[in-house]
Amino acid sequence: MRLFELTGKEIVNLANGARLGVVGESDLAIDAETGRVCSIILPRKGNLLNFWVDRQQLIIPWEAVRRIGKEVIIVEIDQANLNFRRHLV
Repeated sequence: MRLFELTGKEIVNLANGARLGVVGESDLAIDAETGRVCSIILPRKGNLLNFWVDRQQLIIPWEAVRRIGKEVIIVEIDQANLNFRRHLV
């Protein structure tokens, strides 16, 4: 599969049906040596109140991807133990 084929696909969590984001509004961590995708990095949705504060990113390991369809990427992650990383805006 080519990278452009992932663009625009909705990411949905199999565990609870939550819509996590869209590829294209996200980043992909790619191993420079192998060219394989390591993880999908989604910006956490914010609102106007936390616009100037630290934002968080959701890191979805590629191993959590279960299926890639025409419009959706199904991932299986435990949202109780999500891996968030902070970055400054």
